[in-house]
Amino acid sequence: MKIISNYNDSVEQIYSVNDLPKSEQPRERLITHGARNLSSAELLSLILNTGIKGESVLMLSQKIILHFGSLKNIFEASFEDLKKVKGLGEAKATKLLAGFEIVKRALREISEIEEEKKFERKKFSSLTSPEEIFRILNQKISSYSKEHFYVISLDTRNYFIGMDEISTGTLTASLVHPRETFESAIKRHAAHIIMAHNHPSGETDPSEDDLKITKRLVEAGKIMGINVLDHIIFTKSSFMSFKEKNLL
Repeated sequence: MKIISNYNDSVEQIYSVNDLPKSEQPRERLITHGARNLSSAELLSLILNTGIKGESVLMLSQKIILHFGSLKNIFEASFEDLKKVKGLGEAKATKLLAGFEIVKRALREISEIEEEKKFERKKFSSLTSPEEIFRILNQKISSYSKEHFYVISLDTRNYFIGMDEISTGTLTASLVHPRETFESAIKRHAAHIIMAHNHPSGETDPSEDDLKITKRLVEAGKIMGINVLDHIIFTKSSFMSFKEKNLL
């Protein structure tokens, strides 16, 4: 009898899967070496779970691959197509179809996320503009009764990577620490950041604390290699840019 034995989907003469040493059986190999290191037939055998009379599940899995010629063709096969393979009854065919459908849905979700990322990058490509940031933050904040401090992460070309709310409350040196400020930027592998916070008072003029905190964070950014492009103070109806006021 012929089954896969070298984990590269080639065929050679060996015994049935039950005759293999336990460490070489698909389930044990997956646990020990990870799914990535199993052959396609081994992975199929774990989904099918059992073989048929006279054929181990690994032999059946190899036969399926040989029948369809590629994983892509198996992936696209219908219930009727699968049933044409001797040994694939309704139970096994539906197992495969269910597994493939899960993969298809996961791929759709990944595709949707990637499309959203592309849209965000395109939508926010001008985030170095204080006006654009002001517009976005105004849509984001529902309550202006407290101060909200944000860090906007950008890549080397100043494209948007992400926006994170760092703190809520009165802006103080202890509340807005370099560690918390740059944590999200480091995780996002940002090259530049823009800081922004609102003033519940309705005034956009920077306080002494605002000036001190900004200077401290700019210096911290230089040490970490993350450039602070701007700090924006905003209210519900107006904003002030440190960069435009030459305060950076």
